[in-house]
Amino acid sequence: MNAIKEAKKLIAKDPFKPSAKTLADLVLSLESHEPFQLERLYALQLSDFDLAVQIIKEWRLDRYYAGKAKLYDFAVQASALQSPEQQAAALQQQAGTAPDAPTNSPS
Repeated sequence: MNAIKEAKKLIAKDPFKPSAKTLADLVLSLESHEPFQLERLYALQLSDFDLAVQIIKEWRLDRYYAGKAKLYDFAVQASALQSPEQQAAALQQQAGTAPDAPTNSPS
């Protein structure tokens, strides 16, 4: 996440600088899913333009990993769920009876 840290330093150093404002607006746009005018990137110096592209790449990678973590969390929760049949069997086992156990009663 080097580009994100570098952008943070650049913005903190002089938040009124046009390139800092553009990068800050880019980050806000990425987070809020709001539109961003790409031509603003073309007005940046080449080093700041490269930084903006790196921010976008890192942001995308970070979102991929966040999505992967959410998927893992969902999978853990789903695997812990029990079907109604499993719940009934567990309750019967706790009560000391086996589910659908044949009874040997004399006739």
